[in-house]
Amino acid sequence: MRFTPHVTVATIVEDQGRFLLVEELADGKQVLNQPAGHLEANETLCEAAVRETLEETGWDVQLTGVTGIYLYTAPSNGVTYQRVCFAARPLGYRPEHPLDDGILGPRWLTRDELLKRREQWRSELVLRCIDDYCQGEIHPLSLIR
Repeated sequence: MRFTPHVTVATIVEDQGRFLLVEELADGKQVLNQPAGHLEANETLCEAAVRETLEETGWDVQLTGVTGIYLYTAPSNGVTYQRVCFAARPLGYRPEHPLDDGILGPRWLTRDELLKRREQWRSELVLRCIDDYCQGEIHPLSLIR
């Protein structure tokens, strides 16, 4: 059997100690995640990250670096995801921009507020990516070729 992980992107957007998260419905449950999604045909990882952030939050962002590359196997379905996580800065909010199906809306939370809502995390990658970002080890975008 061939192993085919799903390639995904995620974006850590921080502004004055708050992080841009997405509240969405997954399997009938309200969960929190970074703006994230699948790489589409004929787009770069960077393009995917910017697109997914806009589609899920209404925020335009500028990527500033790569925070990490992660492998995660979801216990709910056994699917393995390869996540490339980017750091970004917010450029502007488009409140009228239509959001993807299942998205309840953007949420700005501090790390402490997020910790109090652990039962809502889509996966443990939510905090892991924020913590990696906070540790300051952000790699240049030139890492992605």
